[in-house]
Amino acid sequence: MATGPRYKVPFRRRREGRTDYYIRQKLLRSNGVRAVVRRSLKHTTVQFVAFEMEGDAILASAHSQELRALGWQHSCSNLPAAYLTGYLAGKKALKAGMEQAVLDIGRQKPVKGGALFAVLAGMVDAGLEVPHGDTVLPDEERIRGTHIAEALQADFDSLKEKLEAE
Repeated sequence: MATGPRYKVPFRRRREGRTDYYIRQKLLRSNGVRAVVRRSLKHTTVQFVAFEMEGDAILASAHSQELRALGWQHSCSNLPAAYLTGYLAGKKALKAGMEQAVLDIGRQKPVKGGALFAVLAGMVDAGLEVPHGDTVLPDEERIRGTHIAEALQADFDSLKEKLEAE
């Protein structure tokens, strides 16, 4: 480790590789609500966050575990569950009075047609305006889960209808 009178220790989150402050500054300068999407091995979380000087304020959120209470019996980490979580988050954001947001995926690697963009597709289908390119969104067949199982497709359609009715 370098030492000396001019050495400046980087922020802890930068040292740990958890925050890219250059990208965060660009997102905060947009002066809009951020749609923060985070994935783990088992779940997907979406939070709508507004910047405040005291700290970020969470205006609405959705977690893939909430799908269980609505009747989802399949994995909460697959692409259809990510889409449904984004759809649920979009509905909650619209109820909270938000009409647009900026996608914030943090340090996660963006993969064209992946689960992060399935969440984005869910938010857009719910009626939220999020700037994006249509080339990154997954195909309709992958969103519905045709690549996984037929039983999942029926459950996906029924749960989406239930969310539309709310």
